Amino acid sequence: MATVYKRTAHRWNLIALVTGAVVLAAASFWLLQLVNRSGEALQADANKNEPDYIVENFSIVRMSAAGVPRYIISGAKLTHRPVGDWSDVEAPLVQNLEPGRPPMVIKARRARILHDDDEVHLLDKVRIERAASAAGERLLMGTEALTVYPDQDLMRTALPVRMEIGGATVTGTGMTFDNAKRTLNMASRGRAVYPPKPR
Repeated sequence: MATVYKRTAHRWNLIALVTGAVVLAAASFWLLQLVNRSGEALQADANKNEPDYIVENFSIVRMSAAGVPRYIISGAKLTHRPVGDWSDVEAPLVQNLEPGRPPMVIKARRARILHDDDEVHLLDKVRIERAASAAGERLLMGTEALTVYPDQDLMRTALPVRMEIGGATVTGTGMTFDNAKRTLNMASRGRAVYPPKPR
């Protein structure tokens, strides 16, 4: 009788061991599948924002309702990302061409265009030049970051700015410049130096 109990106990131990091994194998397989799926999902997310097109030596011309060119955005290279609909630009150049407004050129080392919001964020050595016209003197401006709203002909920065208007020099931190209305607002620490009056 004792031998029968020993055999039965041995069988139960063996069944428990095999069952545990099967459960462990199934759990390991499930965990491996979960890790693989997570890795694939992360890779898919990473690939979603891979560039969908890259254009070198490009120009984008925005036309007015009357069919007249309003402005041109050009650059050495444009890399578009589909998620968020934005583009990185190397050596960007923004030119205002709209009749009735003083022509202006803005250059920088790089930029990001937010297509949905109609914003151009220019970065690194931003330089602005507005030619002299009957409406005003020549303007030169420099800063390290500038947000341009081309459709509104408006520019903003929160960083230090240096401007030369005619013979005067204006410096300050933070600026809003409306080229359409010909207004300039300095946020803080504005300082203007005018050339001496001729005698």
